[in-house]
Amino acid sequence: MENNASFFLGCDKSYRDAKTVLFGAPFDGTASFRPGARFAPSAMRTDSWGLETYSPYQDKDLSETFVIDAGDIELPFGNTKKVLASVQKFTGKVLADKKTPCMIGGEHLVTLGAFRAVYDEYPDVCILHFDAHTDLRDQYLGESLSHATVMRRIWDTAGDHRIWQFGIRSGEKAEFEWAKKHTFLTPFGFDGLKDAIHALAGKPVYFSLDLDILDTAVFPGTGTPEPGGVTFKELLGAVLLLKDLNIIALDVCELSPPQDPGGASTAAACKILRELLLLI
Repeated sequence: MENNASFFLGCDKSYRDAKTVLFGAPFDGTASFRPGARFAPSAMRTDSWGLETYSPYQDKDLSETFVIDAGDIELPFGNTKKVLASVQKFTGKVLADKKTPCMIGGEHLVTLGAFRAVYDEYPDVCILHFDAHTDLRDQYLGESLSHATVMRRIWDTAGDHRIWQFGIRSGEKAEFEWAKKHTFLTPFGFDGLKDAIHALAGKPVYFSLDLDILDTAVFPGTGTPEPGGVTFKELLGAVLLLKDLNIIALDVCELSPPQDPGGASTAAACKILRELLLLI
């Protein structure tokens, strides 16, 4: 394959033949600390060429899969609702074409747009959420649409006990208390993940990975770094456990390349995305 950083490594099939559609949502308009996640899709495409298409973890090769990198959605500046509507429309088209959408954020709010499209197609969908942060605030600085509120807005639609959260180590006390009644939240790591996978067996699952679940020593390139996270090996092990789930859509969010000029964070994001693409 010719090296072409306009698409993610190995994701060069035609749309007609593709079973998975990779696309970018370069938006960080509600970033609450350090912006830069809008640059993640392009940075990951470029740096993915430092990887091999082959995964020794799964004994699979991206060159043998049917994935297209459809590029980035064109998103308007300064209008969060239109951004979400654009993400929802594109995700809906992918689902209508009987393909699996895989989105590169962008900050985590873009998940809401994709989830809305998934919910329209799969009203019984459950959400598996890996993150450092609860993302369960009802508002952040008076705004109901924020990367700090994204899981609360998803709950507005999905309802109680449809959201499984792992790795959480940051949030207001009220968010943790609220989660006890409305979500399944596991702090700090992946204890109980196998039980969650058993509970989700056979159900349509939306998987959302906020990369700041990783420890800052491994992954400094994010807008809201939170010490005390999991190692890359722990995250990879958790991801590989998801192989038997019915993942009908997924996203990888919150890489901020400007925060890690050395590129280690982008490399980690690329490797996890490779494994996810092979997994589904």
